[in-house]
Amino acid sequence: MDVYRFIENIAQEIKVPEKGIWSQTLQREGAAKVIIFGFAAGEELSEHTASVPAILHFVEGEAEVTLGSDRFSARAGSWAFMPAKLPHSIQAKSEVRMILYLLPGTV
Repeated sequence: MDVYRFIENIAQEIKVPEKGIWSQTLQREGAAKVIIFGFAAGEELSEHTASVPAILHFVEGEAEVTLGSDRFSARAGSWAFMPAKLPHSIQAKSEVRMILYLLPGTV
C-alpha cells in the first residue's frame, strides 16, 4: 500500500508565535526532510549554513533573505534553492510562514 500525505492548506499548519520563531518537522523520508517555520514580525534567523542542499519556500508574509552576499525581499510565493554550505539568514519584516526542504546530499 502506498503511504502519502496530503495537506489542503499548508499555511494553516504553520503556527506563528507572538514572539520568537516556531518550527516543526512536517515530514521526513530517508535523507529528505521538510520543516515548517513561523516567524513573529521582527524575528531573525542569523547567518548559518546547512550541510545539505535546501529550498526555502515562503508561504505568507515578507522577509529579507541573505544568500551568500546577496540580499532579496521575499514574500508569499518566493522560492530559493541553496547549495550545501551557503551562508544564509532570514529576517521577518512581518509575520512569516515558510517551508524549508532539506534535500539528500553529501555531507
